[in-house]
Amino acid sequence: MSPASTPAPAPVPTGELDQLVRGDHGHPHAVLGPHEHDGAVTVRVLKPLASRVSVLGDFGGTTEVALTHEHEGVWVGVLPVAEVPAYRLSVAYDGEPLLLEDPYRFLPTLGEVDLHLVNEGRHEQLWTVLGAHVHHYDAPGQEPVSGTSFAVWAPSARGVRLKSDANGWDGREHPMRQLGTSGVWELFVPGIGSGAAYKFAILGQDGHWREKADPLAQWAEQPASTASKVFESSYAWGDEEWMAARAERQAVSAPMSTYEVHLASWRKNYDDTHWSWEQLATDLVAYVADLEFTHVELMPVMQHPFGGSWGYHVTSYFAPDSRFGDPDGFRLLVDRLHQAGIGVILDWVPGHFATDEWALARFDGTPLYEDPNPQRGWHQEWGSHIFNFGRPEVRNFLFANAIYWCEEFHADGLRVDGVASMLYLDYSRKEGEWSPNIHGGRENLEAVQFLQEMNATVYRRVPGVVTIAEESTSWPGVTRPTDVDGLGFGFKWNMGWMHDSLAYMAHEPVHRAYHHGEMTFSLVYAWSENFVLPISHDEVVHGKGSLLRKMPGDRWQQLANLRAYLAFMWAHPGKQLLFMGCEIGQESEWAESRELDWWLLDHPEHRGVHDLVRDLNTAYAGSGALWALDHSPEGFAWLDANDAGRNVFSFVRRAPGHPDVVCVANFSAVPHHGVRVGFPTAGEWSEVLNTDAEAYAGSGVGNLGAVTAVEGAHHGQPAHADVSLPPLGTVWFRAAD
Repeated sequence: MSPASTPAPAPVPTGELDQLVRGDHGHPHAVLGPHEHDGAVTVRVLKPLASRVSVLGDFGGTTEVALTHEHEGVWVGVLPVAEVPAYRLSVAYDGEPLLLEDPYRFLPTLGEVDLHLVNEGRHEQLWTVLGAHVHHYDAPGQEPVSGTSFAVWAPSARGVRLKSDANGWDGREHPMRQLGTSGVWELFVPGIGSGAAYKFAILGQDGHWREKADPLAQWAEQPASTASKVFESSYAWGDEEWMAARAERQAVSAPMSTYEVHLASWRKNYDDTHWSWEQLATDLVAYVADLEFTHVELMPVMQHPFGGSWGYHVTSYFAPDSRFGDPDGFRLLVDRLHQAGIGVILDWVPGHFATDEWALARFDGTPLYEDPNPQRGWHQEWGSHIFNFGRPEVRNFLFANAIYWCEEFHADGLRVDGVASMLYLDYSRKEGEWSPNIHGGRENLEAVQFLQEMNATVYRRVPGVVTIAEESTSWPGVTRPTDVDGLGFGFKWNMGWMHDSLAYMAHEPVHRAYHHGEMTFSLVYAWSENFVLPISHDEVVHGKGSLLRKMPGDRWQQLANLRAYLAFMWAHPGKQLLFMGCEIGQESEWAESRELDWWLLDHPEHRGVHDLVRDLNTAYAGSGALWALDHSPEGFAWLDANDAGRNVFSFVRRAPGHPDVVCVANFSAVPHHGVRVGFPTAGEWSEVLNTDAEAYAGSGVGNLGAVTAVEGAHHGQPAHADVSLPPLGTVWFRAAD
């Protein structure tokens, strides 16, 4: 086709060009990019600041076609070919022209099935289609093209633009297209790769533009910067053995002693900056492995702007905290923990989200993620937004996020924060501040549906993982399967045990006889749920004092109380969780702004607590009786639950195929000698643990390593032995093999 016979550009009404320039044209690809017509191809380009634009390629003897400025930054020209060829743009601003690929010549990166699942709220791998994803195209006869596809759900938006450091944060050049009626806006931008920072500029129905971080971004800038970042993982996992074993594991009948960690304050650099994922992957892993915890629980690692929220006010649910490095650094930490035989549980916060205007709040100019009803959409206690659990797309966002951390980062479990606040419509609300459900009750039926859907989906997709509810009420069936109308969690935090046992320990020993039931009541309901016994961060902050400072008496007695309490806890039915610092007898209460008082380990009495925790974990993991039947009353029997006068508690733990373990705790300040205790069998019983041992800075009262039980019924057992109980001490006896 000769230049003389080249037709005029395919016409576009001026009003439509105005829409494009204003940013409220929902289908910019219908105007921009290449369009075949009349045996030629019209190309339109939106470059508002350009001084010259042309198209380069092989056009039947012509290699460059200059475009003319048509309308307020829109440039147009006609290629003298019948079909769309490969081409590039030459765009000049002030200096030498730039060679660029045209984003508007590429097909959508989401298919019809994906869009259907998004619309239905059933896309279990939502993060693979929304957010930012690097793509590499290698078409025959064309130069390879690499870039990033961006997709965001904003159903009430009039227009969406991409702003990034690659376009000088001028979103006018990159309007996104709306894909049908899905509410999803999409654009593939060549030349943008991993590490690029970006935001979405969203035009609401109110005519206001809002700059928003990507809800499904997999990386983010470090606070106080707020942009999202493109990330393409190159990590090669090395935990295949762990993952294969995990799929076969049943957590309820396996050992689980968990070290809860706030990564930002576990250790800090000398200049008070955060450790990196790589530093943690070396030192934290070595420390936890030395203490022989089976798991770590990490307080929220999802991106959050305010460190003082401890991570519980999340802005980017799919992005690991950039303060520590990039997402592959977090993969390294999880991988190293797995290779050391340590499971990883992540705190997860689906109950509420941060109010920052650049994040999820009123994302497309409407209450999109939050419930529009202020009686349901605003968390009065925490000053944050509550998700709209009645909207399928929002539930999809959340349960896909749960799957994401388990599949993409190999997390072994999720501890779900604030479940009680989700379950009750009147949570932290006065009369008149809430409305009942359709049955007239106070239960949040939509939140219940979400929790059941989340748990059922996670357990189906990721065998071997576990979900744990922080649920502080008596809601029935938290750990019952969803097919019998339970919530479907694997475990529930036993907040009642925590409150009661700490209240008991706070009493002076001389007064404990009058509060004996505070230590025994938990066994009334111990098998109503699958429980975790939590001594968490919430118990050592906000004026509550450290775990050590909760104990009465002088310093020796405080440390002895602490050691005795921990050994009682480790033997009690349920899995164990201990917050960092408790294992060294931290004196001051926890503060997220500083690291733990590691200097305490230079003192033998604090080193003794540390070493006791290691020995507790060793003895616990090696004693199946302490964990194999945690979920069944058959695994526990009181020997004497009523020895209030001496502040003594004694019980036996058992499980088929494992030696029985007898635990006797003396919470009085004096030793008791010749205390007759029932034993399940006659013969030698090793004293496998004594919290008063001199190695732990105790007084050394004990049983010389073993006792011999003789025939003769006592405490409902066929044998007995007379034992010495140390002051403020707990001893464990295990049947000799």
